[in-house]
Amino acid sequence: MENVLRFEHPEYLYWLIVILVLVIFYILFRIGQKRRFERFAHIEMRENLVPSYSNRRSNFKFVIFLLMLSCLVLALANLQSGSKMEEVKREGIDLYLAVDVSNSMNAEDIVPSRMERSKQAINKLINDMRGDRVGVIVFADKAFVQLPITTDYSAAKMFLSTVNTSLVASQGTAIAEAINLALKSFPDETHSRAIVIISDGEDHENDAAIKAAQEAAKQGVHIYTIGMGLADGAPIPEYNQYGHQTGYRKDKNGNTIITRLDEQMLQKIAVAGNGIYVRASNSNVGLEKIYDDINKLDRTEIEAKVFTDYEDQFQWFVAIAIVLLLIEIFFSSGKKAWERKFNIFEKR
Repeated sequence: MENVLRFEHPEYLYWLIVILVLVIFYILFRIGQKRRFERFAHIEMRENLVPSYSNRRSNFKFVIFLLMLSCLVLALANLQSGSKMEEVKREGIDLYLAVDVSNSMNAEDIVPSRMERSKQAINKLINDMRGDRVGVIVFADKAFVQLPITTDYSAAKMFLSTVNTSLVASQGTAIAEAINLALKSFPDETHSRAIVIISDGEDHENDAAIKAAQEAAKQGVHIYTIGMGLADGAPIPEYNQYGHQTGYRKDKNGNTIITRLDEQMLQKIAVAGNGIYVRASNSNVGLEKIYDDINKLDRTEIEAKVFTDYEDQFQWFVAIAIVLLLIEIFFSSGKKAWERKFNIFEKR
């Protein structure tokens, strides 16, 4: 049986970014240290003036520290290996969550933003799922399957964490394409199927979306819509490469663009798709109400093969981190007499 690896808590892996930040700070620190020394003497005289100093040893200790930190992060994420495959029969439905990732979803009329609030609600929904299969489609001007239909809720939450408005380069709101892609991507027509569209509804091809919803209804697929945004609308923030807000999106005349919820459009799509429409608010996105309605659909038996025997592997990373800590302590930043006999860090 092929061994499968997964992280129990993949969200902790984001802490690995700290390592890159530390490398940058270390380089800047060393450059500053060198410049401060050169104010008093030539850099080549440092070994004579400070015989206990070792440039290579300092770099070596820093690398050891980074490796130790990486091991601790991996230990927190808890790598697991699964080797036992079981066929589990469940009753449920197949559900595709179609998430709008156009720039207008960055608007902050829904706190903290339309996009982040959508992700929070979906994450909570996945936590409440029992037996249903779920997939994620992202769309703007084009639609893409971010995660195929699966019962692996941990994988679903991991893929969900990567969803943002930079996933699709071209802008738009191709709701029709998202519906059609979901219809093609469902694995089995015998199961109850539903599509939940989470969007602000600013679709410039209204008729196409309604026709796609009508076609879905003919195939027995229910379409539900959630309106992300408030009636008054909000400006669309713009960010630089570092994630800092630089202002708001403007039109060709220099006027700030206000994005507003197209509630009527989303209502028409839900009606055409034999579903319901819910408008999100700052207190409730509405996914729970829609999921309650979806649960009224006939639940069919789903066979799913899953790895059920997962073993924790975090202890290996903890052990490596302890060994690295001992090595870091053993090699102090200053030279010792016995080390100079062997010239461990000296150029040959």
